[in-house]
Amino acid sequence: MPAKNDAPALPGSRAVAKHVRISPNKARRVVNLVRGLPAKEALTVLQFAPQSASEQVYKVLASAIANAENNERLDPDALLVSEAFVDEGPTLKRFRPRAQGRAYRIRKRTSHITIAVEAVQVARPAKKAAAAKKAAPAKSAPAAQSQTTEESE
Repeated sequence: MPAKNDAPALPGSRAVAKHVRISPNKARRVVNLVRGLPAKEALTVLQFAPQSASEQVYKVLASAIANAENNERLDPDALLVSEAFVDEGPTLKRFRPRAQGRAYRIRKRTSHITIAVEAVQVARPAKKAAAAKKAAPAKSAPAAQSQTTEESE
């Protein structure tokens, strides 16, 4: 049965880390840094990001790249981070004693990190050569104008 949008699905892969002990809001800050980047560049960004969630997101992205390389036989240099999102996981509830016999609830949040990569077509240098040929006639037009001005004088 075809998909709703009937667009051809690009080859790709995904990886999911569930029950990661980090707040979803903190993980989303890091995931937003890499969404839409080439996979190798995204790994570099995560490697040097100061947030503590970047280590977990790095592992998930590396797993998605490895899945694409081993399962789908895709070139890791031609991968793009197509989807990256963080869902909220179950919350662990703990209690902390407070003054006068009270107890305050501490919520230890977890998250599910999902990253999908897809193959993109690498730009070919032949297109650059064709663009240079198109630009060449535009340069010859000013030269023709300079010749006509010299003849008129």
